[in-house]
Amino acid sequence: MKGSVAYQSIQKRGLHIGLLPALAAAVNGSTPITLDHDLDVLPEAGRNLDVARLADLVDDLAARLWAAGVRPDEHIVVHKKANADVWVLACAASRIGAVPVMLSPGLDAATVGALLARLERPNLLTDLHKLDVLAEVPLADLTRRVITVAGERPGAQPLSAFAGAPRIKPVIRPIDEAAVITHTSGTTGLPKLVVHTPRTQGIRLKPQWRLLSLMRKKENVAIHISFVHSRMVAAMALALLKEMPVLLMNESDPAAVAELFLKNRPGLIEALPNSLMEWENLTEDPRAPFASVKYFSSTFDAIHPRTMGQLLKSSRRRGALFFQIYGQSEVGPAVGRAYFRNSAHKANGRCVGWQMPLGAARVRVVSRNGEPPSEKNPGFIEVAWPGLAKTYFAEQDRYDTNRDGDWWRTGDVGYRTRFGCLHMLDREVDMIPGLRSSLEVEDRVLGQLDELSELVVIQGPNAEPVPVICTHDDRPLDPGRWRAATASFPHLADPIQIPQAELPRTATLKVQRLALASRLKDQLQDRT
Repeated sequence: MKGSVAYQSIQKRGLHIGLLPALAAAVNGSTPITLDHDLDVLPEAGRNLDVARLADLVDDLAARLWAAGVRPDEHIVVHKKANADVWVLACAASRIGAVPVMLSPGLDAATVGALLARLERPNLLTDLHKLDVLAEVPLADLTRRVITVAGERPGAQPLSAFAGAPRIKPVIRPIDEAAVITHTSGTTGLPKLVVHTPRTQGIRLKPQWRLLSLMRKKENVAIHISFVHSRMVAAMALALLKEMPVLLMNESDPAAVAELFLKNRPGLIEALPNSLMEWENLTEDPRAPFASVKYFSSTFDAIHPRTMGQLLKSSRRRGALFFQIYGQSEVGPAVGRAYFRNSAHKANGRCVGWQMPLGAARVRVVSRNGEPPSEKNPGFIEVAWPGLAKTYFAEQDRYDTNRDGDWWRTGDVGYRTRFGCLHMLDREVDMIPGLRSSLEVEDRVLGQLDELSELVVIQGPNAEPVPVICTHDDRPLDPGRWRAATASFPHLADPIQIPQAELPRTATLKVQRLALASRLKDQLQDRT
């Protein structure tokens, strides 16, 4: 079977992740999959797989889940430490008709407990580490059963106990029913559970299927995104159906990443914006770990121009490009644009792109105050297309408040230029009075101060914009350089410097601005 035939089948019948490994194996079972870590659930599988082996592992684990008692239509929460087996286990659950619910390993016990309660006694697939974290959560009351990926614990069934279970015929879920459930970042309260269907997951492949067609040869694709994020479903589907060797990464430490890239030489890297920021210093490594990269890709979150410029200049490939795609879990990819080596560092970081061609999402900006949206009067960014998530599980009212017919309100504010480029200025909840865009401030200052590893502008107790800064190796920042770099922003308060490790982050490594402001509340009040 050709990859294009498999893709067309998905467009007709939806993307069922439980069937994806077998479908990809029918396209090319020898496509390599390289891991930078062992699978917790099956460490004996090793780190060098191919698609046929992946399909067999998924089939094996699906049989074990069935033998453990998991059945079609049941929810199965996958909540364990970060590992590629999170995605593999989700595929296994889907293969027997269950609905995997992907919970970030970064969620605290109280949040996990609340989400388990919302799901009304789901199955829980976890590890011993998370069971320790959840020790005070009444799992016996909140779950149907607890299954561990490895190791034994009273009240839990280890998957190893079901090794050799008879293989089960795949169960295919209806195209418009829940297939996978992910969650929002929870920056404004308890995370919402986002319901994706086979149809919506398949439709979301369209924009980047065309994008990957630009790659004339099959090169290594390095993927470093959260294993529980909805983007993981699309990233793996696209790479495997295009028969591209996959480097599936868990490690983010720059030194380890450099060794991995030097050994595997990816032609395309898809990574979270904040991971790419963390790897910026590797552009100065004389071994040139990014030399082989022709395409960089970053989705959902805007990325700073400085980061794009440095990465592109570190590539030794002719015509290297950086693709940025803007969207969110509820809408998938909405708009996108390409950046080039000689101009990325000078780009306006608030320009997140143009509407993509045929079959992709439509985007509009609507007024917040009755006046036409513009650069000086940004409006609400809304998206419409069949790829929108179906609902928030058990919170239809919250979903409906963001839905206006075909249109979904993203919660971001911005405007469109006369050339049609969408500019995203801020999340609505993060807007600071008197400041046009905190993200714009961050883009411009980061572009001038290479010593900064992160900059986040938050709202202080008196509605003043407060810069929170992190530096490489936590070195002190030169006050004179800071004043020169921020001269265009006289309303900024004096900066607060903290170690980068203390920044509260979401599953996709975005800084949780409201949580950061709350954490620094006492320190900020002492300054007033």
